[in-house]
Amino acid sequence: METKLTELVSKLKAAAGENLKAVVLYGSAATSEYQSAHSDVNVLCLLERAALSDLEKLHFVAEWWMNEKNPPPVIFTHEELLRSADVFAIELLDMKHRHRMLYGEDFLEKMDVPLKLHRLQVERELRNNWMRLRQAVLAAEPRKRVRLAIMLSSLPTFCVLFRHALIGLAQPEPHTKREAVDGVAALTGADASGFHAMLDLRAGKIKEREIDPESALQTYLEFVEIATNEVDRRFETR
Repeated sequence: METKLTELVSKLKAAAGENLKAVVLYGSAATSEYQSAHSDVNVLCLLERAALSDLEKLHFVAEWWMNEKNPPPVIFTHEELLRSADVFAIELLDMKHRHRMLYGEDFLEKMDVPLKLHRLQVERELRNNWMRLRQAVLAAEPRKRVRLAIMLSSLPTFCVLFRHALIGLAQPEPHTKREAVDGVAALTGADASGFHAMLDLRAGKIKEREIDPESALQTYLEFVEIATNEVDRRFETR
């Protein structure tokens, strides 16, 4: 990964020139939780200008990066980031707390992320993703690998939202996915065994054959339901 990141920065600098102000690695790839089989390598590029002509200059770099099985870089100008901080509070708080500078000055460290809309965003995203989870289960064939895939694909998003729910409730901020799940479990009394099974499977601690998908999915769904409703209730009283 380090070799590819070095190559990415080199290509970005060559393509964007002085318009490139910073390149940031963020998310699990910037932490000890990175797992090459599951984690995305997320990169944000800070530009002075982001007009069509500026984006076109970066097209072939983005195409190369995506061919390496990575999501396309996120593009912002500094002013856009500042104006978006209250709307994208979840995303920018995560970047602020979990990032590594690959090029340029560390603007995230100095950024103030207003939390006035943070709880609203957490509540909305929890309900949206709970709805999407139900839709995915409804549409899927009831086969073991399909059900495991549904849980594994939604796991990172829910862990992020659980972490931010705890932040919004003035609880200690968890630093890992497991800490986020356990923090919500302690708060709600919900059974976290479905999430624990997916975390263990993702980390290679257990095999698929050791998991009962029916039981795991049942507790997984119940945990999301209880967490979403309890966070909603607690937010209303704050």
